[in-house]
Amino acid sequence: MAALTREDVLAIARLARLHLEPEEVARLRGELSAILEHMERLAAVDTAGVEPMTHAVPMELRLRADQAEAPLSVEDAVGQAPDRDGDLFRVPHILKTAAAGSSAAPAAGAEEEEA
Repeated sequence: MAALTREDVLAIARLARLHLEPEEVARLRGELSAILEHMERLAAVDTAGVEPMTHAVPMELRLRADQAEAPLSVEDAVGQAPDRDGDLFRVPHILKTAAAGSSAAPAAGAEEEEA
């Protein structure tokens, strides 16, 4: 995989809602590229025949009974949301269509956030 570009780092920062100074962009470009290269090396390891595990040390998980409980009320669920539309959470539009590189249509009633 090629190293991340400056634009890649800025796009990641925007999605994470981070403001980066120019020197931070340069530093993070190298750090994030190194992380991705390491992940590629890990992905290349043959794990056939290795059982999935939840922890590096064998341990017994404490499980609770799977019982239905009363759901949260709508107000409890979305009451402190930073932006909501009635009973729904409103979130920024981040997906783009692959064909034209343009933003996909926002959900009904949602306004597209300007970048």
